Amino acid sequence: MARLRLICLTFCMVLAIYAQRQMTIPQLQTFIKSAVSMKNDDRQVADAVRKLKLTNRLDARTVEELQGLGAGPRTMAALRELITATASLPAAEPVTGAAVVTIPPPDAAEQKKVLAEATQNALDYTKNLPNFICTQVTRRSVAPTGSQAWRPVDRIQEQLSYLDGKENYKVVMVNDRPVTEVSHTQLGGTTSSGEFGTMLSEIFSPETHTEFEWYRWGTLRSRRMHVYTFRVRQENSKYSIHDGESGRTIVAGYHGLIYVDRDTNVVTKIQMDCEGLEGFPVSQVGLEMDYNFTKIGDNEYMLPLKAEVRSRAGRFLNKNEVEFRLYRKFGAEATIIFDTPDPIPADQLKEQPATR
Repeated sequence: MARLRLICLTFCMVLAIYAQRQMTIPQLQTFIKSAVSMKNDDRQVADAVRKLKLTNRLDARTVEELQGLGAGPRTMAALRELITATASLPAAEPVTGAAVVTIPPPDAAEQKKVLAEATQNALDYTKNLPNFICTQVTRRSVAPTGSQAWRPVDRIQEQLSYLDGKENYKVVMVNDRPVTEVSHTQLGGTTSSGEFGTMLSEIFSPETHTEFEWYRWGTLRSRRMHVYTFRVRQENSKYSIHDGESGRTIVAGYHGLIYVDRDTNVVTKIQMDCEGLEGFPVSQVGLEMDYNFTKIGDNEYMLPLKAEVRSRAGRFLNKNEVEFRLYRKFGAEATIIFDTPDPIPADQLKEQPATR
């Protein structure tokens, strides 16, 4: 116990030193790597990150690399805030001297081909899905003071039926208690639907005029990924956000990253943040959506694994973590499952460093 207190005290001293001076991007990377290796408290690291003054712009690629090394969820949220806070600063100078092993990017023709196949796969996505039933578990949390100190609100379990391209939700438990006569739309608060193709089709639809650019290689669930940046301008978007308190609705633009599996050219992850929310009560909305290969019957399909929706209204933060589990064939013999699955392990969702 004395050793634990000594480690905590030492780490707090390090935080205080870092918080009192400016930091370069390489110093930030060293700091986060050290905190991960020492298994420092995620909340303390996040608090320290929010106090930092960076000398250069922090980009999304650096943040994703730190996530792959094991940065915790609170630290990741703080780092994403730094991306916005440092957007006007100059880019960091490239590191020279040490030899850096890089994986060559595909040539322009290959990049275009991968994107074309990923687009077609996304537009055909719902056509290729079978009829099935799965269990959807939504864990909702809030942080009223904006400090990332999340407070659980409830846990909702639903039976989600996918039949002929349409989703149907049946609420079966709330906080581990069976319920009846409660519909998906009656749950109140922030709810989620449309993960089975809606977001994909809107991003890749020709009418959306999405701007794509090959960004880098990535690794998810031990599979090599093409990572593209994308942006949907507000005038082309259909992504609407409704604020219940004011009764106002806005259509937001959005930008982010898509991960495309190198072997199949299907999308396995979407990360996006909304833009154009100035003056709207909900000032920030972000979505992270993971897909994974899942067996139904004798065949494997790329199906939703987990979605996380984050939003901010003033200081009030809201987070929904939605998991999709226990996929099985649709049929009269498919029974309702009342046991709540354990949360998906974090290592299934984090990006691993790209290696040869």
